[in-house]
Amino acid sequence: MMLDQVKNLSHQMRLFGIHQACERTAAEALSQQLHPLEFLRLLLEEELLSRKDRTAKALMTKARFRFRADLEDLDLTFHKDLTKAKIKELSELSFLHNLENLLILGKTGLGKTHLAIALGKRLCQEGHATQFLPVNFLFEEIQAAKAAGRYLNYVRSLIKAKVLILDDLGLRNYSHEEATSLMDILEERYHKAPLIVTSQVEPQGWLKLFEDPVIAEAIIDRLIHPSQKITLKGDKSYREKLSEKKSGLKNHGGLG
Repeated sequence: MMLDQVKNLSHQMRLFGIHQACERTAAEALSQQLHPLEFLRLLLEEELLSRKDRTAKALMTKARFRFRADLEDLDLTFHKDLTKAKIKELSELSFLHNLENLLILGKTGLGKTHLAIALGKRLCQEGHATQFLPVNFLFEEIQAAKAAGRYLNYVRSLIKAKVLILDDLGLRNYSHEEATSLMDILEERYHKAPLIVTSQVEPQGWLKLFEDPVIAEAIIDRLIHPSQKITLKGDKSYREKLSEKKSGLKNHGGLG
């Protein structure tokens, strides 16, 4: 049968998008009396979408996000300081194209990490390698890499990421060794690949986080020049609001 032959050939050639869509697309082409080239175009589009989806899923796995988040799910009634226009601009990844760091600031629980991960997912969907790292965990991994004699390899792996997400900068003060390691990473990425940084501390307060003021100034300079800043505001925890929303959906069978 012709369909089986097409499926076998597409599978052997690892054209999994065509393999999955060929029967549906062929039926559509027959019903609409499409030109053979139009049918071929539709098949190739299916293959392209399939490859893009597989790449995005692989990148999201490598990114090690703490949870799932989508820009479309952001509650703009809570985040009144985030307009639809700003969300659209962020979804178009202007900060990446302009090689600007993105600083997401605000008190605990206001959704900084949620927004950062949602942007990280968007980056992965567009084929950009992204790495999510809580800052404290970053320094634990650096310490382990140094102990194993693979510090340079670890730093190079972070440099390879198109976008590096550093979550919760400023939860504590950092040692001279930690500051030096952070400086190594920032120096290699400077003007080459942007970062997304979340923090409860405004940039002018970052100077106090580091023992050596010279290194501190160099770190801050590379984080804020150039950069975009988003400050999330609110009195109630966004995390709490999300929990209430999920609870309400469960009660109404929305998550059942």
